[in-house]
Amino acid sequence: MIDWVPVVFVTFKVLMFGTCMFFAIKWHYDQGKKGADRRVLLRKSAMVVALFLVALLLVGLFTFGLANMLGMDLNL
Repeated sequence: MIDWVPVVFVTFKVLMFGTCMFFAIKWHYDQGKKGADRRVLLRKSAMVVALFLVALLLVGLFTFGLANMLGMDLNL
């Protein structure tokens, strides 16, 4: 006999994520049609990329610092 709880939850999850992705893509597409200035868009994109790289660096340093503090061997 099949357990229906995972089937129902996975189906619900797929439907909800699909609906949310559709509306997110639609919203971004509609925002793009408004005609934002290209320089402003490039500046904001560069800022997001820079913030992501800084966050990635901080998470990496925190991870290696924590691993070193716990006495894990990090030698290659």
